[in-house]
Formats: sequence, structure tokens, C-alpha cells
Amino acid sequence: MPRTALVTGASRGIGLELARLLAADGDGLVLVSRDSKELEGVRRMLVEHHGVPVTFYPRDLSRSGEALALWREIETAGIAIDILVNNAGIGLYGPLAGQDASALSAMTELNVVALTMLTRLALPGMLERRWGRILNVASVVGYQPCGPRMAAYYASKSYVLSFSKGVSREIDGTGVAVTVLCPPTTRSAFEKRSGADRSRLYKRLPVASPEDVALAGFRGMKRGARVVLPGFSTKLLAVAGELPPRRIALEVNRWLLEE
Repeated sequence: MPRTALVTGASRGIGLELARLLAADGDGLVLVSRDSKELEGVRRMLVEHHGVPVTFYPRDLSRSGEALALWREIETAGIAIDILVNNAGIGLYGPLAGQDASALSAMTELNVVALTMLTRLALPGMLERRWGRILNVASVVGYQPCGPRMAAYYASKSYVLSFSKGVSREIDGTGVAVTVLCPPTTRSAFEKRSGADRSRLYKRLPVASPEDVALAGFRGMKRGARVVLPGFSTKLLAVAGELPPRRIALEVNRWLLEE
């Protein structure tokens, strides 16, 4: 049966690669990002290569209330969402006391509130149809105790990990599955936009490709996995972050996040 997938942060990086995979699988697409020109380019490319229906909504989900407004617009258009990919996310680097308050609010709105709202809004229809897939993109840092100089970002990804696993357990046996994708550091514009490219984290640790991360997430979502940790080193980092005493991981993170 033809299905329709909503992908946020779809114009580049992991979101773009997930949109390619979904289109290649025959799914129609609803793409969301802030840049309408980039979205139009992605739409043309996907239609040309895969022949699937693609529409897009230029939306800034870091603004309060935008996730709900987006969903109402999709409902008004008569589009039923079978697959939800909550990929959009941003980060901030540097001591909390020096971070811009508006930027911090926008990051929390996008990484936590918009993801939570879209998951909540998508679930009833999926449960009624007894089939659906939700892929929430977190990070391997969600397994870490915390991240000095990226404290709010690390905390937001811990939230996504905990939230996704909790909802996944709630809906066991319904035909709907929630998967959380926890990638390692990944090649994208994220590190430059956040400022984290100055840290040892991006200079010392291996960086994954968005193509590989997206493929792992896509496969995990299709089979209904609860958690996807792409690559052996990512699994090791997740385990190490949870081992006691966690203060060791805290000190390692403090060192990695210094310039």
C-alpha cells in the first residue's frame, strides 16, 4: 500500500538522505524545513528520480506553536501521515552563561517541544489504522551523563532517547512502532552552525557519513526497532556512557568539548 512520510529537517544531511530512502521505497513525502528554495530543489529531485508525490511546507519549527500549525495545515490538505521522521534539530556550543537566550529557547523548542508535539499528533491516526512508524533522531550523546559546554543540547537528546523508548513501550502490539536513532558525530553543517567544530570532539573522534546513518535509521525503523546505534564504536560509546562511575564519562566529555 502507498504510504506518506513526513520528514522534518529534510533539505540536507540525515533528513535529506532519509527522504531519498523513503522515496526509493515508494513512499509519498511531506517535507519540512525552513528554506523553501532548498525544499523545492529536493522535491524536484525526488519526483524526477522516484516518481512519488512530494509536497513541502517551509516552516521554522523552532518557533513556538509552529508544530501544531503545521499539523493542522497537513490535516486541512487531507494528508494522512503513516511515517513520521522527527529529524530537525539544532545545537549550541559554549558555556551556558554566555549562550544567547533566544537561541537557547529556539533549540529547546525544536529539539524537544516540536518533536514531542508531532509524535503526539501523529499517533492517534496511526493507532486507528493499526500501522505506523515514527523515527526520532536523537544522538549517542543521549547516553552520556552530560556535556559541559553543550549542556542543554546533551540534555535535549537524553530527553528524545527517554521519551521515544517510553512511548515505544506504551504502544507495544498496536502495529505502530517508535524508533530512536542515536548517531555518532556525523558530517553535516551542524558542527559549524553550533560552533562545536572548534572542540576536540570533532577534531579527535571519527565522523560518520549522513548516508550511512540514514540507512541504519531507515532499516531500523522499517523493522520496528526501539533503538538504532549505527556502527560498533557508537554502541561502545553508548555502553561506556552508562557505566558507573558516570563521573568518569563526565570528565571525558568535559575534555572532548574543550577547544
